[in-house]
Amino acid sequence: MKYIVTINDKNYEVEVEKGQATILKTTQATAPVVQPQAVSAAPAVSAAPVAPTQAAASSGSISGEAIKAPMPGTILSIKVSPGTSVKKGDTLVILEAMKMENEISAPRDGVVSEVIVTTGASVSTGDVLLAIK
Repeated sequence: MKYIVTINDKNYEVEVEKGQATILKTTQATAPVVQPQAVSAAPAVSAAPVAPTQAAASSGSISGEAIKAPMPGTILSIKVSPGTSVKKGDTLVILEAMKMENEISAPRDGVVSEVIVTTGASVSTGDVLLAIK
């Protein structure tokens, strides 16, 4: 989808596709009518990838201790599956944030009861990634 966003009296034509935005061209602002489009479109784009994770977390269906994302980012890989025994410090998930790979480790010994996220999913701070019993 293409949007025109106005920032500091400059129009930016932005193309958004599956969570990625690309600036196509920049022009001087001439029509104030453009601003309401950008304001209404931005929340829908950022909220969509996170909604399934938040729904699972708020439904109370998680069995065990919830392991949450410490920062917003993208899930690069999941190192465990349900039923996997883990020791304190074992890597559970690799989370990319600000072009850095962050290892999310087990806080204690246990067994992974469920994995909520999928590889490639965008998560926000506090989103539940998986659960340990």
